[in-house]
Amino acid sequence: MTALELIGAYWNLLPSLPRTLIAFAIVLGVLVFIHELGHYLAARWRGVHVDAFSIGFGQPIWRRTDRHGTEWRLSWIPLGGYVKLHGQETPEDATPEQRAAWMPGRTFHEKSVGSRAIIVAAGPVANFLLAILLFAGLFATIGKPVSDPREQTVIGRVTPDSPAERAGLHAGDRILALDGEAVVRFEDIQHHIQPRAGQEVELRLSRDGAETVVRAVPELGPAGHGILGIQGGATRFERLGLGSALVAGAEQTASVTWQSLVGLGEIITGQRSAKELGGPIRIAEISGEAASLGLTPLVNLMALLSVSLGLLNLFPIPMLDGGHLAFYAAEAIRGRPLPPKAQEYGFRAGFALIVTLFLFASWNDIVHGAIGKWVAALVG
Repeated sequence: MTALELIGAYWNLLPSLPRTLIAFAIVLGVLVFIHELGHYLAARWRGVHVDAFSIGFGQPIWRRTDRHGTEWRLSWIPLGGYVKLHGQETPEDATPEQRAAWMPGRTFHEKSVGSRAIIVAAGPVANFLLAILLFAGLFATIGKPVSDPREQTVIGRVTPDSPAERAGLHAGDRILALDGEAVVRFEDIQHHIQPRAGQEVELRLSRDGAETVVRAVPELGPAGHGILGIQGGATRFERLGLGSALVAGAEQTASVTWQSLVGLGEIITGQRSAKELGGPIRIAEISGEAASLGLTPLVNLMALLSVSLGLLNLFPIPMLDGGHLAFYAAEAIRGRPLPPKAQEYGFRAGFALIVTLFLFASWNDIVHGAIGKWVAALVG
């Protein structure tokens, strides 16, 4: 038995809760490390000293200072991380002691607006690059899914006691349209069904050479999406060379980014339920599920979450990287920074928005996830 097989055997022996927590810590730790590494490398490139690089918040459980004077920390609250840039405080906000400790020419605040924007943008960019590399790695080793376009909406399996089985769907049926809207890929089916939990959907099928129409009511799945209980047909995987895998990885990252933006737009406009917004609890649950299925699903999940983390940080919300970039854009246009009061109010509003979204997403996780089901079963 190889070392990898031995680790896998011990992994499967772990109870569900510790396995979920370990998988969550690994996934989040990697994503945060890469994000902060982007900031760190860009800061070094632009001549800014980095005081500290921390994975997690709170009291450090491990720390070490490297030869460049940067303190590397591993802290006990594994819900993020940060890079502390030297002289990130403006001269107006810094104390006399802080100003006295500044290294001339190596502080963040004295760099040009372009250099500061590069350092801030490097975090999300690093997440997108990680997603490209992870997708490319899967395409080069496991292979890229390839299927006959005519078979992409063929049902491969129907889950027992699911809405699909109750509606009379069978393996081998080809779905032509949903509610009169033509579908050409299995992703189109998922996209249509996910926001329609509890709503009747009309399916036009091709069965044994003839067309028929059935109706089904998707049910709410564990991730907060509507599900029918069907799987796509068999898909073959084609391994790609390194160059082709990198191109395909970039295309997949761009596709996931666009789909995420479209989905968010549909939530904002009411076309999809806000119940689909998930937070750290749901990420932990999904990480545990992916880890239990093997390395490939876990790597694929990590790539998807890396895209989400990069995209989220680019939103123009103060407190996030995108908010800082918006301030720098205003500074570049005006020729001087925004007034301190304007920045202060912006950061307060951004903080309030982030806390609200965090609480709402966590509430969704608890009510519609495994915790909610456990509580519902407990109270009958």
